[in-house]
Amino acid sequence: MSAAFELVPLSRKARDIRRFLRVPYGLYSPDSLWVAPLELDLKKVFTRANPLFTHAEMQLWVARRDGADVGRVAAILDHHFNQRQPVPTAFFGFFESVQDPGVSGALLAAVADWGRARGQRRLLGPMNPTTNDECGLLVDGFDEPPAFMMPYNPPYYPELIAADGFRKAKDLFAFHIDLAESPLDRLNRVAEKTRRRNPELVFRPVRRKTLAGDLALIKEVYNAAWEDNWGFVPMTDAEINFMAARLKPLLVEGLVWLVESPAEGPVAFMLAMPDFNEALKPLRGRLLTPHLLHFLPYALGWKGTRHCRVITLGVKVPYRGRGLEAVMLAEGFKTGFRLGFKSAEASWVLEDNVAMCRFMEIFGGRVFKTYRLYERELVGA
Repeated sequence: MSAAFELVPLSRKARDIRRFLRVPYGLYSPDSLWVAPLELDLKKVFTRANPLFTHAEMQLWVARRDGADVGRVAAILDHHFNQRQPVPTAFFGFFESVQDPGVSGALLAAVADWGRARGQRRLLGPMNPTTNDECGLLVDGFDEPPAFMMPYNPPYYPELIAADGFRKAKDLFAFHIDLAESPLDRLNRVAEKTRRRNPELVFRPVRRKTLAGDLALIKEVYNAAWEDNWGFVPMTDAEINFMAARLKPLLVEGLVWLVESPAEGPVAFMLAMPDFNEALKPLRGRLLTPHLLHFLPYALGWKGTRHCRVITLGVKVPYRGRGLEAVMLAEGFKTGFRLGFKSAEASWVLEDNVAMCRFMEIFGGRVFKTYRLYERELVGA
């Protein structure tokens, strides 16, 4: 039986957001793999500065026991998501809990009640806070630290979620590519052949100085290329701008690529970034720390990480099957070799995106982590 605890609803004011964000520190202190996200950046996700809240609602809770916060959860209702879904759905997200089904069950029950009160018939998550952000629960691959902007959790979390009646909705794969063992000669041959067969296409890197003008092109590709993917919600102009403002200081030229057709405009896009978690880990979520001196060389480009993450790699439907992905990936790897990368992670990829999974496998990728989204009906909604 669980020791007595209470659920405390929180607002999205600065003091409560800080309390919500500090919960994991008490849970992960003995875990050497966990990397605390930068609080200064993450708190923006919860404030009015985030344009998500022009079409979404959110409620936060923490679970408190013996004077300490031992769990947290957010309930999210994204009206844009529900415009594309047959079943009204609320999300649960930012879930953390001690290894106690009583605590986790109470947190998830609070989200369920909140969703029912708003006429929702399904819970889906974890979404942190949407599919355009971090999402999924790590269910396989607990022996490696998380890549930049990817979730992480203890191995007991899936048991807590399953104990509350949730079932698998969809798995998301992370592929590991060892650059020393990847068949890069084959990748380069495919890339060169693609360029010869499509001389009209322009492959160009997105640079910091061009980013503002390229955002509309990136948004067009992003919303078109992923339109038919499970769970996809198009991003608004404001959301693209918000995300770009968060990532721009970390953008590395040569890792972000656009493909344009003179006749049809932007047709493909790739975003890769160094795995800044290597540099962020000593900061423990805070910039104002002596460890900042360790991070600054990475942020300023004076020092490179050993790994990178391919975050998005998408092509509009009429241009698929032509090898555009190979060109962008080959160019990104050239930059990666120059920067000293030893490996790359491509994440995440839907388990039923057969074409992309096959592409990753052909060029040396192997699934080494699996993230799971869970769902549950809201009975009585």
